[in-house]
Amino acid sequence: MESFYHKLLEAEQGEKQAVICIVTKIHGSAPGKPGMKMLVYEDGSITGTVGGGAIEKDVIDKALSMMQTSTPLYFSFNLKTDLNMDCGGGADVYIEPVNQKKKLYIFGGGHIGKALSEFAFTLGFDVIVIDEREGIFNDYKNEKLLLINKHFTEVIHDIKFDKKSYFVIVTHKHIHDADILKLLCNKTSAYLGMIGSRTKVEKIIKDLVDHNYLTEEASKLIDSPIGIKFKAITPNEIAISILAKLIDVRNSL
Repeated sequence: MESFYHKLLEAEQGEKQAVICIVTKIHGSAPGKPGMKMLVYEDGSITGTVGGGAIEKDVIDKALSMMQTSTPLYFSFNLKTDLNMDCGGGADVYIEPVNQKKKLYIFGGGHIGKALSEFAFTLGFDVIVIDEREGIFNDYKNEKLLLINKHFTEVIHDIKFDKKSYFVIVTHKHIHDADILKLLCNKTSAYLGMIGSRTKVEKIIKDLVDHNYLTEEASKLIDSPIGIKFKAITPNEIAISILAKLIDVRNSL
């Protein structure tokens, strides 16, 4: 039988959202005991228990309702007044969303994409690099990066878009940047950024707005020119500028 902590590790590395619930204190006669733990998944299924019965159902409901947040909370249950249970005791339960790795999709595996992939992996992102060019990944050494050697637009159709997804566009061709931004600009994400000069960026976004692919309001959510502004010159420095922005967004959600 797998341990609870193994299940917790699976939840951290998996696709399904989950919330961990821990009984911290019992008052009087109540089901369960301090230290009991339960994982609640986005489909309502569970691993472990916080004592069963009405209290467990209420904990599951509260866990599901806070699934989209990142803020841990304490709940105190009076089993008589809150849950109409005759045992008359109470329980305190700590509930916290499981901190899953954020997926970073880097479109473009050149110098900046390569540097960004290494830095971002080190700082906790689950990194996917996409580039169609033959041999582009030959000097990549980190085997834990997901490297996809396909045309950019082929890959986009298979992506699961959600608020844990971050997108960086740093391809080797202007036309690729425009095509990718067109496909991504109305998708759900935590972050979308595109490299380029202010003139290039403004032209691409204006074209998208003029052709009704993008609204003026939505265009303001695109981080471009990309990254935190400082005098970045080398690919590594530009990658650091981009990563600084990604961290800022991740830590602000």
